[in-house]
Amino acid sequence: MAVVEKKIWPESFQRILNGEKKFELRLADFDIKEGDIFLLREWNPETKEYTGRKIEKKVTFVDIANEMKYWKKEDIDKFGFQIISFD
Repeated sequence: MAVVEKKIWPESFQRILNGEKKFELRLADFDIKEGDIFLLREWNPETKEYTGRKIEKKVTFVDIANEMKYWKKEDIDKFGFQIISFD
């Protein structure tokens, strides 16, 4: 088991905190697997600083997809995607 730390924007952070969102879609440019702890630190994109809030979630599922429209094609081709589910 590993702890994987990533930034998360305030809207997504709050939805996870409220229990509304139980997954993350991320560029698959890092290693994460079932059983790992996903440490999400809230990041304010306007101030470019962490807010101090964080949440830990146990990873229950990881899948790699190969098509979407949010990232550059060369990054998608190189890394694919990770769909990360947690409880």
